[in-house]
Amino acid sequence: MAPLPSPVGHLWRGFAGLRVVADVHGDAAAFIHAIEGALAADMFIIQLGDLTDHGPDSPEVLRRMFALIDEGRGLFILGNHDHKLRRALTGAPVRGQPEGLHRTLAQLDAAPDGEALKARAIEEIGRAPAWVHDGGRLFVHGGFHPGMLHSAPPPDAGERKAQGLMTRALYGQVTGRMRADGFPDRVHDWVDRIPADMVVVCGHDRRSTDGRPYVAEGAQGGRAIFVDCGAGKGGHLAWIDMPAWA
Repeated sequence: MAPLPSPVGHLWRGFAGLRVVADVHGDAAAFIHAIEGALAADMFIIQLGDLTDHGPDSPEVLRRMFALIDEGRGLFILGNHDHKLRRALTGAPVRGQPEGLHRTLAQLDAAPDGEALKARAIEEIGRAPAWVHDGGRLFVHGGFHPGMLHSAPPPDAGERKAQGLMTRALYGQVTGRMRADGFPDRVHDWVDRIPADMVVVCGHDRRSTDGRPYVAEGAQGGRAIFVDCGAGKGGHLAWIDMPAWA
């Protein structure tokens, strides 16, 4: 079966390049810096999900992301924190960390435009793509599965319960066990299933040991680039610049 074309790739037609920004987690100052540099270079911005939680100003991150969408200069991939925020905003029972979801909700409650931001977040998260396949590259928050090369994500991915390919997209590959720190045990066997001449760009896992995006080579010759360097969690915001067309 031939790979499906990206349903959103037309958005960056005519731009000089792409700036792919990792998990922001409420680090508004760093996100603004990434945006300003990209706009100055006429680059379209793809943000890899997890806009909010942990950092000092999640409302401003949402404002900036929504402005990029309105201007036709950016989109964000659905992340697990975005998915959880929408569930919370729609009244679903969710568990959150005091420094994570609870901090974001408190910041939104205190923001002068908080109610408008909540309504817009429900709307935008509900229709954010769970992955974007664009020629020889695939953008996703958590992890890759070969099925993503032949299946477009549901148009209402953010409104749905995560299952099937969406589970891999949001959470990566997990063993079902919990680590000592209370987080799921993650593995990266999926990297070996990336076809040759394919690159998967993702966030979610902070695998870098030197402050730069981490590149993993798979058994079939494909590559994964893990861009998350810990913004909002004691690290810093990272991004990579790529050609507009693969």
